[in-house]
Amino acid sequence: MGCGTSTTETKDKKSEKALKAALVIQNWYRGYSARLKTRQRYALTIFQSIEYADEQGQLQLSNFFSFMLENYAHVHKKDPKLANRFFGSSTQDSKDRQDYLGLIDVPDSYCGPRLQFPLTFTDIDVLIEAFKQQQILHAYYVLEVLFETRKVLKKMPNFTHTKTSPSKEITICGDLHGKLDDLFLIFYKNGLPSVSNPYVFNGDFVDRGRNSMEVLMILLVSFLVYPNDLHLNRGNHEDFLMNMRYGFTKEILHKYKLHGKKILQILEDVYTWLPIGTIIDNEILVIHGGISESTDLNLLHRIERNKMKSVLMSPVPIDGDRATEKKNKAGKAIAALGMKTDGSFSEQLTKHEWEQVIDILWSDPRGKRGCYPNTSRGGGCYFGPDITSKILNKYQLKMLVRSHECKPEGYEICHDGKVITIFSASNYYEEGSNRGAYIRMSSGTTPRFFQYQITNATCLRPLYQRVNAIESSAIRMLKERMISRKTDLIRAFQLQDRNKSGKLSMSQWAFSMENVLGLNLPWRSLSLHLVTTDKDGNTDYMSSFQDIHIQKPVKEVQSTLIETVYRYRSDLQIIFNVIDSDHSGLISMEEFRSMWKLFKSHYSVRIDDSQFDELAERMDLNKDGSIDFNEFLKAFYVVHKFDKLSKSDTKLA
Repeated sequence: MGCGTSTTETKDKKSEKALKAALVIQNWYRGYSARLKTRQRYALTIFQSIEYADEQGQLQLSNFFSFMLENYAHVHKKDPKLANRFFGSSTQDSKDRQDYLGLIDVPDSYCGPRLQFPLTFTDIDVLIEAFKQQQILHAYYVLEVLFETRKVLKKMPNFTHTKTSPSKEITICGDLHGKLDDLFLIFYKNGLPSVSNPYVFNGDFVDRGRNSMEVLMILLVSFLVYPNDLHLNRGNHEDFLMNMRYGFTKEILHKYKLHGKKILQILEDVYTWLPIGTIIDNEILVIHGGISESTDLNLLHRIERNKMKSVLMSPVPIDGDRATEKKNKAGKAIAALGMKTDGSFSEQLTKHEWEQVIDILWSDPRGKRGCYPNTSRGGGCYFGPDITSKILNKYQLKMLVRSHECKPEGYEICHDGKVITIFSASNYYEEGSNRGAYIRMSSGTTPRFFQYQITNATCLRPLYQRVNAIESSAIRMLKERMISRKTDLIRAFQLQDRNKSGKLSMSQWAFSMENVLGLNLPWRSLSLHLVTTDKDGNTDYMSSFQDIHIQKPVKEVQSTLIETVYRYRSDLQIIFNVIDSDHSGLISMEEFRSMWKLFKSHYSVRIDDSQFDELAERMDLNKDGSIDFNEFLKAFYVVHKFDKLSKSDTKLA
């Protein structure tokens, strides 16, 4: 009997040891997973901070165009189309159709999809199957779809109203950003649009992704087949100025080399006619961005939305003596460009109306009460739970559904369940960075969320590999941001380094980084990837630039100029593309210098003109007095000498 007791005690001890070992392993794995998730969160924070800083730059660029219109007449009187690009009125539909479609033939040799007008559900299937085979829709059909879409949109109100029932749910999708595979997956899981399967696509159909044209065509063709059951809201990227920076313009000109310019011209007009929101069951407000404390839905229902060629362009105020003076000054500038305004300039939205639209397209919710400027994006506002309650109560609404922000899980609920963010582009920043999602809802039911994530791999990579890839991409992007401000950063470091030791405390280094870059990042946590530290925790601040540099197209040019051109390369490219009305890619040396002087003045760039003149002269390779500015800007690029593994990566390896 004693032996039996001993055997039992031994088994109990072994079980206890096994349990302790299992708990140790479990605790280790939990900690390991938590560290990976933290690294992933930091990487997403980097991506988002840089994205918002770029958007802030885009809004600053829009202010430059207003500045340019007042000054450009003095240096360039050859292009009457320039001002009309921003403020001109729409042309007649019939004239457009005749001028555009009459000159385009679809040859017998064309092997892509052929659409039959009036469109039916068969055309949706044809288009989807063709795009799955990576076929290109002929420019003739693209233009015809755009003309038909504009014709239907013109008859629609600013907010479309729709009803649901327990037997007829509606699906709401957020940003797609040219992610065609995500759209395919949504339709595969949720079904194609139809009378019994309605959809709302809440803006940002285009930009960033490589298949923006295909996504847009599928949505527009579906809209034309089911105009009462597929609802398209305008997002902040349904804007020709945003398209110039974020890729859609380039995609169109690449895919449609012969007729791309025509497509862009009509597309700009289609954007202006997109509704700015959808209201479901008189209870749920669906808009792209958000609201502010002054959001006036009654006013937004009445505004003439087609007057916004670009939402980013602030209108000239039309009230008050000072405003009238500004208006007259800008009007004279446009007249000096050799064009008749025909009243279109004075027919822009008022500043108050424009601010209302900016708020609903650009704003973001936050946990803090109140309404305050959206400093990250530079446009719209941050609105708290009290503002949400105030606006919803004022208009007898129950919920706000919005998009505009990438969320790790594809959606997020905040403000006591009254605000839902839905984002449908998976892998937005990098493969594995986030899931996509869509919502199904109907009157009186709880919203249901469906998540997904596109992957090209046959099996999902381990979490640590996915995190390593996301983190590496984010750090590369951040280093490129740093090198574009190298001179400013070194100046900030040296101001802190009073002993000229070449070293700073971690606090001093982090303060300098934030003070110059303004990205609101956890610099201490990220320092492991960005700077070398000694045993006392002090940073060798020059090591921040040891593995990266900007390639100089001309060795003799000063680094300050190189950094400035690299930092503003996207802005400069957009400016030159706007004034390059024939899309030749060439600009005269005189125009090149004149635009640089305006740019330098508006952006307060402190660089001597002679430096830029010398650089321009050297870049005029064939000495014909003109510059291929796209090639000019491509000459400024970052070289990564090597990518350092983080200590955590090394341990895992």
